[in-house]
Amino acid sequence: MAGGWARDGAVQDQIDDTISDAVSAARSRMPVGESEQWCIECGEGIPERRRQALPGVKRCVECQSGLDASARSTGINRRGSKDSQLR
Repeated sequence: MAGGWARDGAVQDQIDDTISDAVSAARSRMPVGESEQWCIECGEGIPERRRQALPGVKRCVECQSGLDASARSTGINRRGSKDSQLR
């Protein structure tokens, strides 16, 4: 049940859009193409099992983990405050 000026189902639409955006962003970050045998960051060998499990991989686990930890979310904030809605 929506309140105020929002129509019924508006909250669920926001949730669905947020999930859809997150899935699209994750898919766009998936590696594609030929896997590298050597990490492009540190030069260490990438194990065959990792290359088979994740086609298109370019970095070793350690370098990829560091890259993932430093990634920042730039998504849309769909949770506006009451004050911003009243203006």
